[in-house]
Amino acid sequence: MRANKLAIVLLCGCCLGLAAAAQAEQADRGKPINLESDRMHVDDAQKTSVFEGRVVMTQGTLSIHADKVTVRQDKDGYQYGTAIGHPATFRQKRDGAEGYIQGEADRIEYNGKLDRVEFFDHARLLREPADEVRGNYISYDARTEYFSVSGGPGTSAGDGTQGRVHAVIQPRTGAEAAGKAPATDASKR
Repeated sequence: MRANKLAIVLLCGCCLGLAAAAQAEQADRGKPINLESDRMHVDDAQKTSVFEGRVVMTQGTLSIHADKVTVRQDKDGYQYGTAIGHPATFRQKRDGAEGYIQGEADRIEYNGKLDRVEFFDHARLLREPADEVRGNYISYDARTEYFSVSGGPGTSAGDGTQGRVHAVIQPRTGAEAAGKAPATDASKR
């Protein structure tokens, strides 16, 4: 039972870090974590847990799908996690805004000490309703809200631009640019 609790605590910290980096729905933090996998291995001495086989983790609006998820905690209590899949994916409602943030890559890594999320190989981020960036590598620093994208092998916009970064950024209305949801017909009355 202690091993299960450790695994859930480690996974929670890792996934919350991923969620925080994406300006996630803050209410999700207080919701229960549901985890499904075909296998789970816990090394209590090393503070490492491995979930394998059709891994699905949900917490409120957060959803992570992967073939394998490994989480660990260092001696200072920082959490680190790696999700591997073809692709590994996450999706979560954006905090204080309409829409979701979605990401996918062959490998997604979270570093709790640096508060950084990295997407490796066939990386893609989508901020609904329509902003999208693709590359072979995407790094997002949640502390500074800075991200960088690199092209490389396997990166393609589907239009022959092999190896290049591809971004689609939609124009914002005045309310959206200020961080508020756009007015609906009902709110204009």
